[in-house]
Amino acid sequence: MIQVTVQRQDRYIRSIEILGHAESGPYGYDLVCAGVSAVSIGAVNAVMELSVIDMKVEQGGEGGYLNVAFPALLRDKEMEKAQLLLEGMLVSLRSIENEYGKFIRINDK
Repeated sequence: MIQVTVQRQDRYIRSIEILGHAESGPYGYDLVCAGVSAVSIGAVNAVMELSVIDMKVEQGGEGGYLNVAFPALLRDKEMEKAQLLLEGMLVSLRSIENEYGKFIRINDK
C-alpha cells in the first residue's frame, strides 16, 4: 500500500512523504503506482520549474519513496504558487484514493 503523509503548519504544506508500492498489478502494469508517481513527480517538477523555492527533495533509488520538504515557512507569492500546485497534487491523489482506497492511504495532518 502507498502511504501519503502531509505535514502542515498554519494551513501551509510543510512536507509530503509518499512511501510504498500499491501492488495493484504486476510490476510495470500497476496503474495505481503509475498514477501516484505521475501526479507527484509532475507536481514537484512544476514547483521546481515555476518557482524559486528551495525545496528539499529525496527519492528512493528503487522507487516507492518521495519526500518533499520546505526549509522554512515562507509567505510570499512564490510560496503561494508552490502551495497551489501541491494542493492540486493532493486533489489528484485523493481522486486516486477514492477509486483505489485499498492501495493508497492519505494522512493529511
